[in-house]
Amino acid sequence: MKATGKLSANTKSDASVANNARIRAAIRAVPRGKVATYGSVARAAGLPGAARWVAMVLHGAVGLPWQRILGAGGEIKLRGESAMEQRFMLESEGVSFRGRKVNLALHEHKFGRRVK
Repeated sequence: MKATGKLSANTKSDASVANNARIRAAIRAVPRGKVATYGSVARAAGLPGAARWVAMVLHGAVGLPWQRILGAGGEIKLRGESAMEQRFMLESEGVSFRGRKVNLALHEHKFGRRVK
């Protein structure tokens, strides 16, 4: 059989798998009582500009602290009951809000070096 160099729809490239793993590691690095934005997680994973990729990984992953990842400015991007659940979970971890946004001055997680 001749190799075409193309990946089938069900095959992920090694780079994609590695990038997903780095994103998951960055998400797991956010401690209880702290939050991070989609963009800061992407930068910590070495993928600046890949905030939507972070959202995609969160959507498909089980066991990640999804509630700690927010939109820019500390905004909960989910809607309806999911947004209420996220806020409740964050408040139970001691995260405070200023109106509808998390008080990032108090609760933003600062990533160190790039997560591996």
